[in-house]
Amino acid sequence: MKKITAVISICLLVSVVFLSGCTHEVPEDPHTVVRTIEYDGYNRTYRIHIPPGITPEESPALVLVLHGGGGTGEGMERSLTQGGWNSLSDTNKFLVVYPDGIGKNWNDGRHLNDTAHHENIDDVGFLSTIINLLLTEFHGDPKKVYVTGISNGAMMSYRLAFDIPETIAAIAPVAGAIPIDILPANVSGTPVSVVALSGTKDPLVPWDGGLIGTQRNPRGTCISVPAPVLFWVQRDNCSMVPSSQWLPNVNLLDFCRVRQEIYRDGSNGTTVMLYEIRGGGHTWPGGSQYLPVFLVGRTCRDIDANQIIWEFFKAHPKQ
Repeated sequence: MKKITAVISICLLVSVVFLSGCTHEVPEDPHTVVRTIEYDGYNRTYRIHIPPGITPEESPALVLVLHGGGGTGEGMERSLTQGGWNSLSDTNKFLVVYPDGIGKNWNDGRHLNDTAHHENIDDVGFLSTIINLLLTEFHGDPKKVYVTGISNGAMMSYRLAFDIPETIAAIAPVAGAIPIDILPANVSGTPVSVVALSGTKDPLVPWDGGLIGTQRNPRGTCISVPAPVLFWVQRDNCSMVPSSQWLPNVNLLDFCRVRQEIYRDGSNGTTVMLYEIRGGGHTWPGGSQYLPVFLVGRTCRDIDANQIIWEFFKAHPKQ
C-alpha cells in the first residue's frame, strides 16, 4: 500500500508542478512589468521585460517565452530560464514577453480536460494581440517576432507557426513535439525558421512519440521529435542533407551529449535545426533542474538554450 501511495503522490506531483518553475528563482527584475488586458472575456496577464535605454529608433525584436503546462510567465522568467532571457534582452536591446495561459495551460490544439483546451481558449488570438500591441507601442520590427517555449509552451509555438506564419519569423520549441490533434491543420506554405531542442530521455514528451505525460495523467499523443523537424525542412524547402556534428562535452557530470543538425538554404532565408540531447530529459538546457532527475530527467549543461535560441533568432528575421 505504501508503494502504491508513493507512486500516486509522484504522479500527482508531476501533474501539479509540471514546468511550474517554482525553484531556484533569481531576484525580481526592476525592468520587468506586469500587464493585464481583457481578451475574449478573460483578463489576461503577461510580463514584459523592457531593456533600459531602449529607444523607438532601435525598432526592437520581440521574443515570446511560453511556460509549460502548470507553469507561469514569472516561473519561466525567474526560475526555469534563471533570468537568462532578461540578460540577453539588456545586452541586445530586444523585448521579452512572458505571457500566462488560462489555468496555467496553453490551448495548443490537444483535446484535454483543462480549461484552456476544454473551453477552446483563443490563445492564438491572445498572443497575436500582445504582439500587435507591443510592436505598435515600442515601434518594434514586425520582421523580428520570435517564439520559444517548453513542453506545452513548445507545442503552442508550433501552433503559432502553423496558424500565423505570416507573423512569426522563427520558433524554438524545447522539450516538445507536435500533438497529433493539430496535424490536419498544417496547410499553409509560408516558411518559418525552426530550431528544436529535446532530450532523448524525456519521460513526459517521448523522443519517439506517443503518450504525453504519464499513464495516470495522460496529456494526449504526439509525433516523434525528429518528425516535425523533417516536416519543416520540407515545408521550408531546405536542403534535405543536413550538416551535423557532436558538440563539445563540456560538462561530464550531466551525463548528456549534444548532436546538432542544420538544414540550410530554405525559402526566404529559412533554416531548420535540431539539437538532439542524448540523455537529456524534460528540461531547459542550461536552466534549472526544477524537479528531481527521476521525475523529469537530466538537465544538459553542455549548452545554454537561451543563448543558442537567441543567436538563431537573430540570424533569421522574416524576409
